[in-house]
Amino acid sequence: MPGFAPSWRFSLVGATHVHILANSTFGLEIVVRKLAYSVSEREHWISAGGGLVGILAVLWVGQFWLGGHGGVLAVASMGASEVLLFAAPHGALSQPWPVFGGHLVSALIGVTCAHWLGGDPMLAASLAVALSIAAMYSLRCLHPPGGATALYAVLGGDAVHALGFGYVFSPVLLNVVVILAVAVAFNFPFHWRRYPQCWHRAIKERNAGTDSVGVAEEEAMIPHSDLVYALSQIDTFVDISEEDLQRIYALALGHSHSVAAVQAVPKLVS
Repeated sequence: MPGFAPSWRFSLVGATHVHILANSTFGLEIVVRKLAYSVSEREHWISAGGGLVGILAVLWVGQFWLGGHGGVLAVASMGASEVLLFAAPHGALSQPWPVFGGHLVSALIGVTCAHWLGGDPMLAASLAVALSIAAMYSLRCLHPPGGATALYAVLGGDAVHALGFGYVFSPVLLNVVVILAVAVAFNFPFHWRRYPQCWHRAIKERNAGTDSVGVAEEEAMIPHSDLVYALSQIDTFVDISEEDLQRIYALALGHSHSVAAVQAVPKLVS
């Protein structure tokens, strides 16, 4: 169509969906939004179940640790981490180091800003979040809920301020250890949920050459250097591992070949 030039932006989240936003027509946007939620109903309930178990564990351990003496049981940002860990377990933002490092470095920055700039909460809160983002990028542990952890250190009220730098260890470190332990244990029985991905990557490397599916995917792989170049051209953070991106490509290519083969059969018969 003349004058029709959609502008595409790709946001790859997890191994199961590709979210494509099109700045064109409303109808096209409705179609592509469905791709972002192409996971099964079963996956919806598994993710919800993981969130339930995770938060219950965080609160129970926090209450047990404090022994009923009061205090802060959990940081609100853990709820956001639960969404990533159980709804998008393959995402780069959901892996153990981003969760662990993101929360802890943000908590440390938040407490520091609250301590030195406590007289101006607006400036302290804004600077805490900004510095947390910069630090997480530098340490390669970008985790969006970390920004909320830093914010809570400044705006959490007297109970949080009274903890001082102890906030980094309890509740933040305690919460993080619990949710990571639950995420590993909960996702393990579901073979398609490879969490954490570093463990499954090591297993895949050990089984290389014996797995026919893995060999087929290897043959369809995009060279690593080409992926690095493509991502450098996008110049924005993409929340998907290289392994899942390769797997998506291999599955899409295999499906395309299967469809082409089926469509070619009637032509050969005729």
